[in-house]
Amino acid sequence: MSPFIPYSINCGGRLFELARPQVMGILNVTPDSFYAGSRKQTEAEIESRVQEILEEGGTMIDIGAYSSRPGADDVSPEEEMARLRRGLQIVRRLAPEVPVSVDTFRADVARMCVEECGADIINDISGGTMDNNMFRTVASLRVPYILMHIQGTPATMQQAPHYDDLLREVFLFLAERVERLRQLGANDIILDPGFGFGKTLEHNYDLMSHIADFREFDLPLLVGISRKSMIYKLIGGTPADALNGTTALNTIALLQGAHILRVHDVKAAAEAVQIVEKMRECRND
Repeated sequence: MSPFIPYSINCGGRLFELARPQVMGILNVTPDSFYAGSRKQTEAEIESRVQEILEEGGTMIDIGAYSSRPGADDVSPEEEMARLRRGLQIVRRLAPEVPVSVDTFRADVARMCVEECGADIINDISGGTMDNNMFRTVASLRVPYILMHIQGTPATMQQAPHYDDLLREVFLFLAERVERLRQLGANDIILDPGFGFGKTLEHNYDLMSHIADFREFDLPLLVGISRKSMIYKLIGGTPADALNGTTALNTIALLQGAHILRVHDVKAAAEAVQIVEKMRECRND
């Protein structure tokens, strides 16, 4: 079991402690996210999902309005903003103290969500590769930024992923971008290896087996593997059949020192955190 390294991030002027692993519940205000059970569009559906995340032990909420699954329809910036405004208003009304992350690769959308709707964190699947203004924007907004590795774009990433040296290339991608962010004045950076984003099944499991190596960055680590194809393409079935595999991988990630689990199934993830934390407590006694 890898040691857990505590961090804290500044969310809207409040320190949010990562002194133990946190569970980030996914709220998709989209009609086409890859897992059908996560799609919430009406006000009642969004309210119900927010309450579910909180009641099941979620300590963070990640809201997204643009599906990044391969083959998903494009969404205009205007439509993405409209969906997020609506969703964020509901989230902020029901969970005013909970850190809220916005899943977007667009700098203008990120700015709107922070300045108009009080979002705390920007979660960028592109690692700054799909909008050249993103790094300057998050630095000027002074919000935590989730920096994810991706090869290609959502439209192309799974066509033929290839690496000569997977771990080295992912590390170099992240290191170069961390340095650029710091030069611009960004402080709170969270790393995401980008499971499923330009990676084969073997790539994903190779990365998972090296999660502990990401401690070299001395930054918090987010793991997002919830119901992804790396699970159901291995064990069979569809995203609907992938809860057990998700919990198994989340537990492996926690044992290697992950700080945030981004999940659809909050209760299962919160229970995994509770069990791993109890193991750490006994180990340290």
